[in-house]
Amino acid sequence: MRVLYIDCPAGISGDMFVGALIDAGLEPETLKEELKKLPLTGYTIEVKREKRHSIEGTRFRVRTTERHPHRRFRDIRKLLEESSLNMAVKRKAIEMFTLLAGAEAKVHGIEPEEVEFHEVGAVDSIVDIVSVCVGMRELSFERVYCSKVPTGSGWVDTMHGRLPVPTPATVELLKGIPVAPSPVERELTTPTGALILKSFVDEFSPMPDMIVENAGYGIGGWKLEEIPNILRLITGRLEKGSERAIIIETNMDDANPQLCGYLMERLLKEGALDVFFTPVVMKKNRPATVLTVVADEAKKDHLMEVILQESTSIGIRYYSVERRCLERKTEKLKTPYGEVRVKIALLGRRCVNIQPEYEDCRKIATDRAVPLKKVIDEVRRTALERFQS
Repeated sequence: MRVLYIDCPAGISGDMFVGALIDAGLEPETLKEELKKLPLTGYTIEVKREKRHSIEGTRFRVRTTERHPHRRFRDIRKLLEESSLNMAVKRKAIEMFTLLAGAEAKVHGIEPEEVEFHEVGAVDSIVDIVSVCVGMRELSFERVYCSKVPTGSGWVDTMHGRLPVPTPATVELLKGIPVAPSPVERELTTPTGALILKSFVDEFSPMPDMIVENAGYGIGGWKLEEIPNILRLITGRLEKGSERAIIIETNMDDANPQLCGYLMERLLKEGALDVFFTPVVMKKNRPATVLTVVADEAKKDHLMEVILQESTSIGIRYYSVERRCLERKTEKLKTPYGEVRVKIALLGRRCVNIQPEYEDCRKIATDRAVPLKKVIDEVRRTALERFQS
């Protein structure tokens, strides 16, 4: 699985992220050709090598060459819709601007359609966001991880006046994202930076177990004394069989068994990887049940809502775990009973486990009036002869 790890010790902004994408392998000419598909003029792109402290990387800048009108969200959406951008890039850019406008609208008490981006900010935002969408599509990652995000502190002057750092719109976009303290009194994470994290990151965690293939450094505009003003992207592949998951648990001492059965079905339908119940004894010697759910990190909030809605639980605990899974595939096998599907588990190239498909064996047993265990044994014997020979 090809993955990206975003390491942001000095926060994140749109231009830093695009610079890091270029440093990690995005061709500047490819990006420029894609940006020509935008019906937007009066700007130039500058890509050059710079250093922050002793670290060299790529600096990406958008320079305006003429005055631009203020643009409302609806105008930017129309501009993107009328562009000849790749459809996936166009959809993602519109989705990101919709999130950004929603955050701005909420903190300023207006409708998203009325959100206005000032003359320079509008051009910067459009080019940065479209460039991010192009870069992420070109480099193509199956999963994106990110470190905790420092936001900085102090004050920043904006078109709305002086605002605290992180700005209200940035805070709105950072909801659900873990942040970290920083000694720097600057705006380290911008609304566009927070928007990138909200739109692309699957999991916030330390760097996963991965085989590192490349790294890219995006250079920020400030020359900070305290830390290098850089954003680092590390690309690679997860170690084969290694996966991150989350465990969600809750204790229930008043659970109706009928509700438990329904809850299990619902959780599996909503994307849980596994669900099981464990009998325990709780305080006051009460028999109880522990519900355990194994899931992808991205499903955490949704599955917790299902548990709280469908059970008697009033509290949930969760924690990240590592798991290793064998490579799995399903094969159709010709047996004395006809064609049967079998699940095969591989350790490297070696078959270490074979399981006949229950429903196929059950149908054969019913149709032929043969004991189910005899069908399963015969299918497994045939499978072992073929796949473990």
